[in-house]
Amino acid sequence: MSEIQSNGPTRRAFIKNVSLAAGIAGLGGIWTEGEARASQSPNEKLNVVFVGVGGKGAGDLVEIGGDPGVNVVALCDVDETRAAASFNKYPNVKKYADFRVMLDKEHKNIDAVVVSTPDHCHAVIAVMAMKMGKHVYCQKPLAHSIQEVRTMQDVAKRMKVVTQMGTQAHPTYARTVELIQSGAIGNVHEVHVVTDRPAGWWPQGMTSAPTTEPTPATLNWDLWLGPAAKREYSSKYLPFVWRGWWDFGTGAMGDMACHLLDGPYWALNLKYPTSVSAVSDQISPLSPPLWSIVTYEFPKRGKMPPVKLIWYDGKKLPPVELLEGHKIENGSLFVGDNGKLLKEHGDSEPILLPEGKFADFKGPAETIKRYTNHYKQWVDACKTGGETGSNFEYACPLTETALLANVALRTGKKIEWNGKKMRATNAPEAEQYVKYQFRSGYKL
Repeated sequence: MSEIQSNGPTRRAFIKNVSLAAGIAGLGGIWTEGEARASQSPNEKLNVVFVGVGGKGAGDLVEIGGDPGVNVVALCDVDETRAAASFNKYPNVKKYADFRVMLDKEHKNIDAVVVSTPDHCHAVIAVMAMKMGKHVYCQKPLAHSIQEVRTMQDVAKRMKVVTQMGTQAHPTYARTVELIQSGAIGNVHEVHVVTDRPAGWWPQGMTSAPTTEPTPATLNWDLWLGPAAKREYSSKYLPFVWRGWWDFGTGAMGDMACHLLDGPYWALNLKYPTSVSAVSDQISPLSPPLWSIVTYEFPKRGKMPPVKLIWYDGKKLPPVELLEGHKIENGSLFVGDNGKLLKEHGDSEPILLPEGKFADFKGPAETIKRYTNHYKQWVDACKTGGETGSNFEYACPLTETALLANVALRTGKKIEWNGKKMRATNAPEAEQYVKYQFRSGYKL
């Protein structure tokens, strides 16, 4: 893909270089690891590049690229057809197909990188960017494997960059957190989390590879594969349906768990579970199952008691009597000593149950600062050194918990998890699903 040159502003004095240099494999470029520094003025524009600008990435480009405080420096996508609308919207910025080439050539001109690719490419892009001292906004789930998640967390901390995972609904859980942590329903011992995915959204449960098809002329298939093992093209892999293939996606857990576990994670101060078990139907070495029910056990946290969290997907639901006449499609039900709290995904307010008991309940005062625009929060934090709600220090353990369900599904075992050592203590065969091998030319 040819580059379209632009006459964008030069990068402000934003990065303090340090002495550790590293080469980009196969490109011949040299970049220097740098520690990101906040702008001296929040009025200065943030220079940003975007990787993956079709599909969900097109929306991220609208939200972040449309911020008046952002300057779009370059766009990167492997599919010219799918990215056409985004490319046409910014005719005068540079276009790339290979994120490695783009970061090698543009690293002196940019402050931040937005990653909106399929799951299997998240980590290699984000880590390369962060090692250059660039702030990163990365779509959920943060990575394809637990090892990638840990690396992203470590690099973000070391490089002191501003990060945000793409969980746009995070601010909507503020009232849930206040209610739970104020003791409105007492101590919470159990949480039920439900999603309607994947049924009707994308196929899962495939047991054989699809038939090879001619690669479209406008798609760079080798770059789309990225760190995944080489194979022939099929339209059964993309777009979006990649979620149902283990080599590229992470199933219903990757699509919705980072959203739906967010409320329980925040409200209950969760981190690593001690065990994860799962039941499912039609799982294969190639594809996630048609449905699953996953049970997590979390230890005591301070004064909070141990808690069991049960995940349901593929139209599976918790016992109907728990819902007290309510429905749940994508949301969480907290079960406490003195009542229950139901929170659907999105802007809906939490409901305390039984409703008669809480009819006159006023609830605690607001203690959490409301920040409704998840994208702008990241942009502002990049420019001022402020905080973000879904920074990698918070989002990495959350993502790891989601991915642990897939380890349990693929091994068929209850996983006893040592979070500190990143190891399944009872299942050595789980290691292959904790740490993936990258294809030559890609690394963390």
